[in-house]
Amino acid sequence: MSNSINTVKYWEEMAEYDLETAKAMLTSGRFLYVGFMCHQCIEKALKGYFVKINGTTPPYTHKLEILAKSTNIYDSLSDEHKDLMDILEPLNIEARYPKDKQQMLKTLTKIRCEEIIKDTEEFFCWIKGNL
Repeated sequence: MSNSINTVKYWEEMAEYDLETAKAMLTSGRFLYVGFMCHQCIEKALKGYFVKINGTTPPYTHKLEILAKSTNIYDSLSDEHKDLMDILEPLNIEARYPKDKQQMLKTLTKIRCEEIIKDTEEFFCWIKGNL
């Protein structure tokens, strides 16, 4: 049991680190990576929740909906949380393998990135409240 607690704490700390990195990317104007790091934050928080619920290693996936459904937390999510997952999902891939970096950057304005960070922080706090 202690090992599971340590693993949950690990995922939570990594998620917090990624959220802080998203904020640093916003400050530095690296908007493509804001969305990527927000995705990483929620992914790691959901993996921590998976460990808490199942006591085993989370699935090796970056798909937020799959992680949420694998813990049955998905049905408890608000529409806003589900919408945020839909927003973050493509940002994970596009940051790694941008097909059209300039087009993506047009949609990721400073204001939009600030909204994504705010929504991610709120969602992360909600998940942490369930840890």
